Amino acid sequence: MKNLTITVEDSVLEWARVEAARRGTSVSRMVGDFMAELQQREDAYERAYLAWRTDERSWQGGAMPPAGAAAARTIGGRRKTGQEGA
Repeated sequence: MKNLTITVEDSVLEWARVEAARRGTSVSRMVGDFMAELQQREDAYERAYLAWRTDERSWQGGAMPPAGAAAARTIGGRRKTGQEGA
């Protein structure tokens, strides 16, 4: 494990000390846990993104609605029927 020196506002450090005591841990452990959680989220996002990019099914025409689906467009919250103004 390595040490890390950070600079924060006094009020942030005071909050962190109180929060760490409330959680029964140290500021150092709390910051380390936060960084590890952030790393896991970013890694999971990256894996999901790469899986999506390499999923050939998402690039085949099946992902787009059929051409006739354009008739289901709405105007002013109402379904367009082609008879507006008639």
